[in-house]
Amino acid sequence: MSNDDEASTASGTPENNLRKELPDEIRAAAPAPPEREPEERGEGAEPAVTGRQRLAQGLWPPRVSRAQLIVALLLFGLGFGLAVQVASNSDSGSALRGARQEDLVRILDELDSRTQRLEDEKQGLEDQRTELENSSDQAEEARKQTVEREKQLGILAGTVAAQGPGITLTINDTKGTVEADMLLDAIQELRAAGAEAIQVNGVRVVASTYLTDSDKGVSVDGNKITQPYRFKVIGKSQDLEPALNIPGGVVQTLEKEQAIVTVEPSTKIVVDALRPAKQPDYARSSQ
Repeated sequence: MSNDDEASTASGTPENNLRKELPDEIRAAAPAPPEREPEERGEGAEPAVTGRQRLAQGLWPPRVSRAQLIVALLLFGLGFGLAVQVASNSDSGSALRGARQEDLVRILDELDSRTQRLEDEKQGLEDQRTELENSSDQAEEARKQTVEREKQLGILAGTVAAQGPGITLTINDTKGTVEADMLLDAIQELRAAGAEAIQVNGVRVVASTYLTDSDKGVSVDGNKITQPYRFKVIGKSQDLEPALNIPGGVVQTLEKEQAIVTVEPSTKIVVDALRPAKQPDYARSSQ
């Protein structure tokens, strides 16, 4: 066998035939470069969020529940009420803190007078009880005390005239700024100071008296009165006059409204305006 035949035989081996049948080898593709981040590409990248910005985003807009809102409203109302109370207490005490020594002495004297007046009334009632217990004719003594008590109640109810020491309070409302509540304050202050009978411009003041503002004046129990407002008051003038002139009291309040106020003590004041006796609708004697 020749050399060519041997080569031909060698090339016809199964390995060589298999090698020829395989497809051509393909080169491996080169790996693609990694995609760059937006910062590296220089394209529109969002700035990083700082911790302070995250905190602000967490706090605003606020996320408030219904229960938290109700609690906040209650706390606000409580705080407002406390503030008003403190302000009112400071206002009421400011007048006394700024008062002169003689004004403070006068206020203390007025309080002492009120205490003494209550003690005298208590002693009078105890004396009446003693007289009833010790009287030989208890029926006659009871009748006398009943008549005297009826007169006293008639004065308080305004069904009988009265006279005695007291003061005359005159208020000239030149600017038309005096209102019904200011006159009511004067009546209340006079009652607290021991006034036993009061008459305002011909109208008797009793327990049920009311005052309202009306056109260019004030109405007392529906009776229109105009200025000057003149109060006739029966009582101890040494108690009535200081009560009106205390710091921050009736006189100072009216003078702030540019009203002219005069207080004149007298040994004889006549209160002759009468009120008809009225049968109560519901109240009845328990005896």
